[in-house]
Amino acid sequence: MDSSVARRISRLVDQISTVIVGKRSQIEDCVACLLAGGHLLIEDVPGVGKTTLAHTLAVCLGLKFSRVQFTADLMPSDLIGVSVFERSKEAFVFHPGPVFAQVLLADEINRAGPKTQSALLEAMEEQQVSVENETRALPRPFFVIATQNPTDQLGTYPLPESQLDRFLLRITLGYPDRTSERALLVGEDRRETITRLPAVMQPGELVQAQAAVREVFASEALLDYLQSLIAATRSGQWFVEGLSPRAGIAVLRVAKARALMAQRDYVAPDDIQAILPQAIAHRLQPIHGAGRGAIEQVRAMVEATPIP
Repeated sequence: MDSSVARRISRLVDQISTVIVGKRSQIEDCVACLLAGGHLLIEDVPGVGKTTLAHTLAVCLGLKFSRVQFTADLMPSDLIGVSVFERSKEAFVFHPGPVFAQVLLADEINRAGPKTQSALLEAMEEQQVSVENETRALPRPFFVIATQNPTDQLGTYPLPESQLDRFLLRITLGYPDRTSERALLVGEDRRETITRLPAVMQPGELVQAQAAVREVFASEALLDYLQSLIAATRSGQWFVEGLSPRAGIAVLRVAKARALMAQRDYVAPDDIQAILPQAIAHRLQPIHGAGRGAIEQVRAMVEATPIP
């Protein structure tokens, strides 16, 4: 494999870590999600750095960044765009919305109503939007980072299962440790830091890295292990309903991305195990009476599933 790609990815993670301090594992998950061509959902309380992480990633990759604050009155046209009649041209002219970016931050996505939430579905899955019977392609690469407040907070709407399934990973940043928080308290404003960050990778290099992910080898034994885990989710022992084939493909893609980041040209069981809770917990509902949340249930299932 081309080691230069892995080195550029490592520099990318290092640079983001200078802004989002003490959260290297979450940053690595975020980068792996992008390399795998997926979309990221960050669920956490306000003020822990979700927006800063998205903006930093876009700057470090030299990508066009757009942020939309989702609110109860946000309409689909506010996101996608609208055609306006211009008298000088005597014609309707389409004015693209913020979705026409390479990194779209959908901030507090679960504060908007279901109609606006669903407007993202076509963009996330097909990398295109349909406006007034015309299909318009989105820029490449296209990456959605959505932030979500805990659903027990006021003014939030649960995301539908169809939309949750479009997110490759769901992560939580959590509160910083004491040392990292001290660095935030005494350091400069992170927004000022972001403005001075150079681009570590260019969009063309990112596309090259995404292509390299697809070339990472997955052995027959590794695929057997992955299928055993997928079958376990469908057994009725752990979850109400199991994983879809699309979810299984997503797990393999992000496991390949982690292998590339580790400078390996093959996927190991450790790659699957490391990414599985973030990749499938938001897609699954534990069986009644399990006494565990979805993430804990996934980890218990992994421990109970033997490696071939």
